[in-house]
Amino acid sequence: MGIDIFQIDQWHDFFLMIGGGAAALAGLVFVAMSINLAMITHDATHKNRAIGTLTGFTAIFILCGLALMGNQNHISIGIEWLLVAIPATYIYVRGYMRARRMSGTPVSVSRTVGGTALYGVQILGSLLLMAGYIIGLYLAAIAMVVSFASLISGAWLLIIGIHQKRGN
Repeated sequence: MGIDIFQIDQWHDFFLMIGGGAAALAGLVFVAMSINLAMITHDATHKNRAIGTLTGFTAIFILCGLALMGNQNHISIGIEWLLVAIPATYIYVRGYMRARRMSGTPVSVSRTVGGTALYGVQILGSLLLMAGYIIGLYLAAIAMVVSFASLISGAWLLIIGIHQKRGN
C-alpha cells in the first residue's frame, strides 16, 4: 500500500480537542437537561432539540474517537464518518419533523436547514475522502466544527426556551 492521504500525526490534536470538547459539552448538556426533564419532555420542540443536541455531540465524540484509532487509512476513516453522520442526520431531521407535527414551541426552519446542510457536507466529505480526495477530510472537519458551534447555540436556546416557558 502506498502513502495514505490521511496522516493521523497531522490530525491527532484536532480530533483530540474536538472530541474532548464534545464529550465535556455533552455531559454539561445532559446535566442541564436532567435538571429540566419535566419541561423538556412536555414540549415537542424542546424534547427533539435535546435529542438532536445530544446526538450531535455524541456523533462528534464517536467520530473523533474512531479517527484516533491506529492503523487506519482514508477509506476506513471515510466509512466510519459516513456510518456516524448518516444516522445522526436522520435523527436530526426526524426530530424537526416530529416537533413540527406535534406543534410544540416554534421550530426554526433556518436552524434545521443549516444543521442538515452541515451533516450533508460531512457525508459528502466522507465520500470524497473514501474516493481519495483529501479535501473531503477538510470539508467534513470544517462542517463538524461549525456543527459543534451550532450545537452549543442549540443547547443555549433549549435552556432559554425552558426558562421562558417557566415564566421566570
